[in-house]
Amino acid sequence: METINLRRNFSRNTLFRMILLATAAIALGIWKYDLINAVYFKDQLTATGWVINGVILALFLVGLLRTIGILLIYMREEGALTRFVRNVDKRPDLDPLKGVANNTMIARRYATMRRLHEARSPINQNALAATLVASESTRNGLPRFINNILILSGVFGTIVSLSMALIGASDVLENAISATGMGLVIHGMSTALSTTITAIVCYVFFGYMYQRLTDAQTNLISGVEQVTTAYLMPKFQVQTDNVLYEFTGLIRSLQGLVDQLQQSQIGFESTQDQLADTIALYRGKIDSLDGHLDTIQHQLRAGFRLRDDE
Repeated sequence: METINLRRNFSRNTLFRMILLATAAIALGIWKYDLINAVYFKDQLTATGWVINGVILALFLVGLLRTIGILLIYMREEGALTRFVRNVDKRPDLDPLKGVANNTMIARRYATMRRLHEARSPINQNALAATLVASESTRNGLPRFINNILILSGVFGTIVSLSMALIGASDVLENAISATGMGLVIHGMSTALSTTITAIVCYVFFGYMYQRLTDAQTNLISGVEQVTTAYLMPKFQVQTDNVLYEFTGLIRSLQGLVDQLQQSQIGFESTQDQLADTIALYRGKIDSLDGHLDTIQHQLRAGFRLRDDE
């Protein structure tokens, strides 16, 4: 796609990066299993940490699945856009939507511009672009929401855990010797640490993937608008500048035709002069031929001793 600046495999590369990062995270978790077990599972007095961490991970997984689904959609859109440009470049006389699904962005844009052109309605590309951006922004609503609240869920877990620690501290203060209170303080601090770590790790990973998702969306929308400008607008939009340019080209063509007619007229005049000279030449020869025929006739009569009336 030399005519437009579109990274065709941007969404696919993003999915590959996601797989690589997830594999690296799993490998790191296996390697540091003892540390994870000590922070998250060992000596937990209540299920508060598990519940909060579970909620954070559930939000993270829901957002990640939605992100993967959108990236798969964008992969199909990028493939459709590439096929459309290939059809226009290599087979301009055929249908540019051959092999392109009707529900893709470029197919909808092509159909919209064709309807506007058939209705003799002016085409406002800025309005079409704004509509496309607004439509695609709604697609990223859930990942954007999760990206905004993910770090707040860690803060919530930290606050709840610190509240538990304060309850344990109050028990310690009320009873000089209270193993339960001290254990609750330690458990609250451990839970606060675990929920904070979970939220930060999930937020960093998901934030990076969300940024890549928005980049893929921007790349795709930019490609659609570039194709619209380079291929569709010249085909469907009729503007004053275009009409004047085409009219100027028509005038130049007519001027060239007039020049050719003038040259042809000059050639015709030259041919006419040559024909007149040839006719005059032949007329002179015919006049001289009449004299020769009279001489031959006179000699024949004299030779055969004929009278003039015979």
